[in-house]
Amino acid sequence: MSLFDENAPAPAPRRRRMSRASLAGLWAVSFSLIALLILTVVPTSFVIQRPGPVYDTLGSVAAGDGEQRPLISVSGAETFPTSGSLDLLTVEVLGNRERTPSWLELAAAWFDPARAVVPIDEIFPAGVTTEQRNDENAALMVDSQKEATAAALSELGYDVTSLVRVFQLADDSPAAGLLEPDDVIRSVDGESVATTAALRDAVNAAGGRPLTLEVDRAGERLSVEVTPKQMTVDGETRWVIGVTIAQDFDFPIDVTLQLDNVGGPSAGMMFALGIIDTLTPGELTGGERFAGTGTIDATGTVGPIGGIRQKLYGAKDAGAEWFLAPERNCNEVVGHIPDGLRVFSVADLDDALSVVETVSTGGDLDALPSCTAG
Repeated sequence: MSLFDENAPAPAPRRRRMSRASLAGLWAVSFSLIALLILTVVPTSFVIQRPGPVYDTLGSVAAGDGEQRPLISVSGAETFPTSGSLDLLTVEVLGNRERTPSWLELAAAWFDPARAVVPIDEIFPAGVTTEQRNDENAALMVDSQKEATAAALSELGYDVTSLVRVFQLADDSPAAGLLEPDDVIRSVDGESVATTAALRDAVNAAGGRPLTLEVDRAGERLSVEVTPKQMTVDGETRWVIGVTIAQDFDFPIDVTLQLDNVGGPSAGMMFALGIIDTLTPGELTGGERFAGTGTIDATGTVGPIGGIRQKLYGAKDAGAEWFLAPERNCNEVVGHIPDGLRVFSVADLDDALSVVETVSTGGDLDALPSCTAG
């Protein structure tokens, strides 16, 4: 008698229960995948700043037609050969209000010393479109080129005439129908005005009474009477004539700065140095590679800029050994200088020229101002 039926179905194998460790691992993997998905697709409120392209003001750049042209060209005066480089630096912004970086991109940038994670409102203010921001930066670049040219030519002893030019009128401007864009305002009640600050002070001092403005329009001298109105601007109540003013200049020679697709005012100081080197005998840099950043006004005062840390790394990556930083940015420089880069502090154009000349002639570098803690 057989104890086993060979034709009987085999019993189903017993399912092994998953261990607690395996179950925990499965949950961890699932959670990680879900978190990764969230980090990839959930919008953020930050953008990333990183080093952008570097341009040598003594070199050439591609023009709109693709041809290489000198970044600085001059007509009406003798120019001289240059050597070395005077690099201006830019910062790229990754992201905008239409497309912000993912959390994973932000995490990677957070641990990269050459990058910075910045709240989006600092770069793209609420209510301002990307196109509007680009237009504003383009206008700032044009203004910085004019200020740099004025500072450089004044440093070289040229006579530079400052002009106050109407850029645009506000919708409810009291000067509507009286002033037009591109008008040059020469005087207020017989007192000449050559700067935007002088015009603003003259209007405010009148206390709202009608003002007689002498204006140049298309080669014709006109006299118009404008009655200012009172309004609050940036929390301050003052009298205004309702126009946006552009500081302009009448230059004795033609200086053209060829740089497309770059905005903002931070290249001013390096433009000024490049113009001076182009218009003076000898080689200002002594063949050395300098980089720097900073706004400049017609008097030669160097002002602070944004993205200084990214520009330090941009300069280092481009091969510069010497860096000119605005004095008012020094607190952001200390502790963030890449190896191999020496940073000097400059407050005006004379300081910048002193640094370049001292380095190029092998002078005492320790006697030059530098960014220090405190």
